[in-house]
This record gives sequence, C-alpha cells and structure tokens, in this order.
Amino acid sequence: MCFESDSSPPIPAISGAAVSHRDLVLQASDGNRLAAFTASPDEPRGPGLVVLPDVRGLYHFYEELALRLAERGYAAVAIDYFGRTAGQEKRDDGFEYMPHVEQTTQTGIQSDVAAAVGYLRSPEGGERAAIFTLGFCFGGRNSWLAAASGHGLAGAIGFYGRPGTGRDGSPGPTARAAELAAPILALMGGDDPGIPVEDVEAFDEALDDAGVEHEVIVYPGAPHSFFDRKHEEFAAASEDAWGRVIEFIERYG
Repeated sequence: MCFESDSSPPIPAISGAAVSHRDLVLQASDGNRLAAFTASPDEPRGPGLVVLPDVRGLYHFYEELALRLAERGYAAVAIDYFGRTAGQEKRDDGFEYMPHVEQTTQTGIQSDVAAAVGYLRSPEGGERAAIFTLGFCFGGRNSWLAAASGHGLAGAIGFYGRPGTGRDGSPGPTARAAELAAPILALMGGDDPGIPVEDVEAFDEALDDAGVEHEVIVYPGAPHSFFDRKHEEFAAASEDAWGRVIEFIERYG
C-alpha cells in the first residue's frame, strides 16, 4: 500500500476557509455505483479535481486531501475503485484490498473517472470547466492514463505512479505517451525501489518525443509515499511537491 492507516497529507489547513463536504455515490456509464467524497469551496470558482487514491481505495487520507484542495478554492471528488466488487460502504483498516485491486480494469477505472468528471461539470458539482486528475501510486498511474481516456482534462498529476508496463502486461503511460492529451506533472521519489529512476527517465523521454507538455520531478533520496505528514525528514520535498501541484493547476486551469 502507499500510505499507512494513520497517515495524513502534509498540507496545512487554512483556518476559516468556507468549505462544504459530503459522502456521495456516483454512477458510471456501465451502471457501476461507486463511493466518493466531495469537498468544495462555498464560493463557486476555480477548477475541479478528481482524486485517485492508492491501492486501498477511498479512505481518510484522500478525504482530508479533498478538504485541503477545497480550502484553496478547488472542487474535489475523491473516488473509490471497488464498487463492482466491494460495494459502496465505508471500510475499516482491516479491508483486504488486493483481491479487489486485482479485479480492476482500465476500462472500469476510467469509466469511474468519467463519472467523477461528469459530476464536477454538472450543476450539482459546481459546473467546473477545467478538470484535473490527481493520483497517488496506483492512482498516479491511473491519473496519467486518464489523459488518454477522452475526459477532456486540463491536466493530469501523479505522485510516484508506475509509468512502465503494468503487472498484468498492459501498456503504461510511457508506452501510451503519444495518447496523453493533457499536460502531465509527475512527482517521483529518487529512492523508490518499486519504480527505478531509469523508468522515470524513460517516461520523461517518451513525453518529450510525443510533444506532451510535462514536468517530471525526482526528489533525491525520497522513498515511495514520501508525501506524508509523518515523514518529517521529507518535509521539504513534500512542500516543494505541493507547491508544484498548485502552480500546475493555476497554470493550466
């Protein structure tokens, strides 16, 4: 998994920000019903973000992240991946997620992303014109692949996603670079044993070759899942990464 159950985003809350939030259930075009959490500023302005969690699906880390985004003027919807196999109910820390991860498909995930994008573009979701995806680990990879899935994104942001071939042999963002129809931001750990720097460099080169606007940042010495309030030794990397996320949203939104 990407984060431990007691992890939190290393982002300061903005005291006094007027934000609304709630749980909801979205319906994808194939009929799947998926759990989601939405947070939005009370003032209807700014772009929207679809937040794509790590392999554990929707849990409190991503709900808190959605709140921090809303405090900064963005509408955010964090989605779950497992509506087709685990239903829409809240889950505890003992949830065995890997059997459900293994049953996900790119078609299903991107159908669910489309449901979240549609929500953000609807009157209920604030009619956001510019939509970004923001994902972590499993969600980082799926965030970049969302740019190749016809959602009309303004940009796709991923923290330490796997850019190469998937464990199931499916082509990843590197192989599909020419299909990525939105600017890309990749924020990677330089000491991530699961994602060699060579794979990150190959992704960067593929984006160059495809003419995709992009920024690929590697934080030397940072591990997978460095973006965590508990990892005080990587606070500077986390602060820089968060600043780049905001700057990217402001530039392309």
